[in-house]
Amino acid sequence: MRQAGRYLPEYRAIRTKAKNFLELCYTPDLATEVTLQPLRRFDLDAAILFSDILVIPDALGQSVRFEAGEGPVLDPVSVESIAGLGKERDALDHLAPVLETVRRLRAGLAPEKTLIGFCGSPWTVATYMIGGRGSPDQAAARLFALRHPEAFAALMDLLVQTSVDYLVAQFEAGADVVQLFESWALNLDDVAFAERVIEPNRRIVEGVRARVPNAPVIGFPRGAAGNLARYADQTGVNALGLDYATPLDFAAQHLPSSLPVQGNLDPLRLVAGGAQLDARVDQVIAAFADRPHIFNLGHGIVPETPIEHVERLVNRVKNG
Repeated sequence: MRQAGRYLPEYRAIRTKAKNFLELCYTPDLATEVTLQPLRRFDLDAAILFSDILVIPDALGQSVRFEAGEGPVLDPVSVESIAGLGKERDALDHLAPVLETVRRLRAGLAPEKTLIGFCGSPWTVATYMIGGRGSPDQAAARLFALRHPEAFAALMDLLVQTSVDYLVAQFEAGADVVQLFESWALNLDDVAFAERVIEPNRRIVEGVRARVPNAPVIGFPRGAAGNLARYADQTGVNALGLDYATPLDFAAQHLPSSLPVQGNLDPLRLVAGGAQLDARVDQVIAAFADRPHIFNLGHGIVPETPIEHVERLVNRVKNG
């Protein structure tokens, strides 16, 4: 989860070379370097493309900027403006620098290292496009979907198709697997979850595999809780990411034993370190020992994470 970042001094040095975060994502030399930095420090099995889920609304022509101390800020879409998205530019042309980064990464990685691409899932991306920024309850997007169902459906259709095109292009550029980040899967009732999370993600998986047969896709619906099993069953993802609030016995009780899972260490345990970190790593590994398991954090690494704690974690996972 977010291998690169401000916890690495070499990342902070590279960050100063780009005038803003999006420029960093769209500059292949810099994005390639940032992606590879963690693998030089740690014996990781995979590299995660350095980019952002909001490159898609940016590619569709919505104003996206990252404000210091605020995070992403977008000019919110309206019922009227949705129809114009993607009309002024070709989204994949705009995302060409990201795809060039993928090509460079595949060429520069050892063959045994997996390259993971990704995009944000439509509901999560839509919450930013409608609300204009992150939100603890996604109220603006939830109300928009209820009050303007036709406009919302048009936005989701556009995001599904653009995501399919983008992920297929990532595979063609050299990604080995892609991940769907449904970062705001919480705060939805079961009907809304089925309509806004399961169905769009299912359509993306189906659309990608129609063009890249047997394409491996990981789904990560953060905060899905009681909807996790339905998500795994109905979307067709190959593996399921679990956030750190998911009990360790959930998989054994509710998921097919053949379904791989990914996760799910609390990132703050990594910040704290010490004996509690070792104990929790062992618990996570033991909980998923009877199924395919990708050890991972249950959300992104945070800036204050000590580098030596990451080293300790990797050594613990690899060597026990």
